[in-house]
Amino acid sequence: MLDKIQMQMLTEVADLHGVPEGAYNIRVNGEKAGRNTTANIDIATKTDGKSGIDIRIKPGTKNESVHIPVVLSESGIKETVYNDFYIGEDSDVVIVAGCGIHNCGNQDSQHDGVHRFFVGKNAKIRYVEKHYGEGDGSGKRILNPVTEVYQEAGSYVDMEMVQIKGVDNTHRITRAELAEGATMIVHERLMTHGEQVATSVYEVALNGEGSSTDVISRSVAKDTSEQVFEAAIVGNSVCSGHAECDAIIMDKAHVVAVPKLDARNVDAALIHEAAIGKIAGDQLIKLMSLGLTEAEAEEQIIGGFLR
Repeated sequence: MLDKIQMQMLTEVADLHGVPEGAYNIRVNGEKAGRNTTANIDIATKTDGKSGIDIRIKPGTKNESVHIPVVLSESGIKETVYNDFYIGEDSDVVIVAGCGIHNCGNQDSQHDGVHRFFVGKNAKIRYVEKHYGEGDGSGKRILNPVTEVYQEAGSYVDMEMVQIKGVDNTHRITRAELAEGATMIVHERLMTHGEQVATSVYEVALNGEGSSTDVISRSVAKDTSEQVFEAAIVGNSVCSGHAECDAIIMDKAHVVAVPKLDARNVDAALIHEAAIGKIAGDQLIKLMSLGLTEAEAEEQIIGGFLR
C-alpha cells in the first residue's frame, strides 16, 4: 500500500491518481510495489543478476500504454536499475516513465536508470520521462538517466524529457542509432534553481538513408545553478538532423551549449541552433502594465516558455 507522499510523487512524475490502466510496473524504495501485464505487453523481472525489468510489446499492438514510475521516499537510497524495452513491428504505444525523490533526511538519495529501447520496423512510440524532487532535508536528490535507442527501418520515436523542480544533480545521456527512414523527435524541458547542476548529452547517429532527428531543448537557469547542453548529430547517410537549444538565464546562473555536427555523407543536412539570454525587458513591462508584479511577470513568461 502506497502512502500519501508516494502517491503524490506518482502524480508528479506519471500523472497517476490511482492504479493505471493497462500494463504497469511501480517501483518504490528499491522494491516492486505493483505490476500488471496485458495480452500484448509483458513485464518480467530481469534474470541476468541486474536490478530491473524487461518489457516486451507484441508486434501490431495499438493504443496501449505502459507506466513504469519510480519513487524514492526514504533518505539514503542509492540504486541503479536496468530496463529494456522490446517494441514489436507495426506497434503504436505510449510509455510513461519518470522518477520522484522525496528526501527529508541528511543522506543523499540517488536513482540511476538505464533504459534501452529496441524499436521494430514501422513501430511508433511516445516516451514521456519526468523527474521531480522535493523534501526539506539536507541530503541531495540525484538522478542520472541513461537512454539508448536502436531504431529499425521506418520506426518513429517521440521523446519528452521533463525536469522542472527539485533535482539537485542530474547527468542525462541519450544515445540513438537510426536505420533507414527512421525518425526520432526529442523535446527537453528543464529548470534549475539554487545550486542545482544539470547536464544533458544527446548523441544521434543517422545511419540509414532518409533517417531524421529533431532534438529541441528549452531550459531556464535561476540563482547560481549550472546547465550544460551537448548535442551531437552524426550524418552517415542521406539524412536530416536538427538540434536546438533555447535557454533563459537569470540571476548568477551559468549555461553552456555545445553543438557538434558530423557530416559523413555529401547529402547529410545537419543544422544546430542555440540561443541563451535573459528575459526581454519589453515582455516584463507589458505584463507589469497589466497589473502583475515583476516576479509574477517572470513566472508567466517562464511558464509559457517551458510549456
